[in-house]
Amino acid sequence: MKHRKTSSPSSGPADPRPADVTRRGALGLTGLGLTGLALAGGLARPALAQTTIEWKMVTTWPADQPGPGVSASRICDTIARLSGGRMRVRLFPAGGLVAGGEVFDAVSAGTAQMGHASPAFWQDRLPAAVFFSAVPFGLLPYEHVTWLEQGGGMGLWERLYAPFGIKPLMGGNSGPQLGGWFMRPVLTLEDLRGLRIRMTGLGGEVMRRLGATPVSLPSSEIVPALQSGLLDAAEFLGPEGDRAMGFQTVSKLCYTPGFHEPNGASETLINQVAYEGLPDDLKGVIAAACRMETLHSIAESSWRNAEALRQLLEEDGVELRRFPEPVMQALRATSRDVVAALANSGDIARDIHTSYTQALQRLTPWSEVSDRQMLDGRAP
Repeated sequence: MKHRKTSSPSSGPADPRPADVTRRGALGLTGLGLTGLALAGGLARPALAQTTIEWKMVTTWPADQPGPGVSASRICDTIARLSGGRMRVRLFPAGGLVAGGEVFDAVSAGTAQMGHASPAFWQDRLPAAVFFSAVPFGLLPYEHVTWLEQGGGMGLWERLYAPFGIKPLMGGNSGPQLGGWFMRPVLTLEDLRGLRIRMTGLGGEVMRRLGATPVSLPSSEIVPALQSGLLDAAEFLGPEGDRAMGFQTVSKLCYTPGFHEPNGASETLINQVAYEGLPDDLKGVIAAACRMETLHSIAESSWRNAEALRQLLEEDGVELRRFPEPVMQALRATSRDVVAALANSGDIARDIHTSYTQALQRLTPWSEVSDRQMLDGRAP
């Protein structure tokens, strides 16, 4: 999904908040004042003031968008529930308070204390941010969590966003994607040349280097573009999201794997000043809410995608094909070149690339044994 890009400063500001945003405003403290008057001896005495913390969350998603939009909403609900109402976060979908492409800046400035997005949306200003969402032929969802929590990835993510006064947390995961819907078969590399394909991010760059023409279109325009011939192919999400969009009504040919996005991580952005002003237990509430949503969304996406895949194959007559091996080899080799180029975008990017690559090398042999061989053995 593509959102409007925003310009980025060459370095983060020392104080990212506008001058008129007070520390109290960034913290989101709202005194509810007197809860009543106690009368004793004819004198009115104020009761203890009750204070709640009220924050805003801005997102890059339309309201209740399946997957990440629902994750953002659930995080807000969970924070209120776990805090016993001491902390409430009001959700503002894309366009509600700021445009989707302005979420990063809004949290940095303290316009909103929280945001929900995909790290890939900030690729133009922070190329290494894509490592925290999806990398072609990269970490799968559970491997991604392992890198963040066991392999040093979380510390690097915090370093990347620190100049902007933002603390990141993982806030959901919609899982791997499909490889794309095609209007004609892909039999050889030559079939990619001149192909007009809706594929964004690093995957789009891989396709461009192989001779295709990546096209960026908002989600609402993808299926009409396939119908009209403006596009020859397109990717969007997994089976559930793609079926809801109606891809199966214009194409019966879907390819796998989704090499460009093997992981669908979303992020929760937190204004650092606001975060530091919280008591420790509420910091823990936010972390717990995000962790709960990550687990919830991975389970939910797997369950729903499994049913949607059955419907696509058994009810909609879709043919699921694997990219031919010569095409897969070219995709792998080109993906390595595209990802390696990110290491040249700065010192922190080089550190992130090195850490990510080491995690991939460490985890892959075990994933081969624990997952691939088990799946092969489980097959009828």
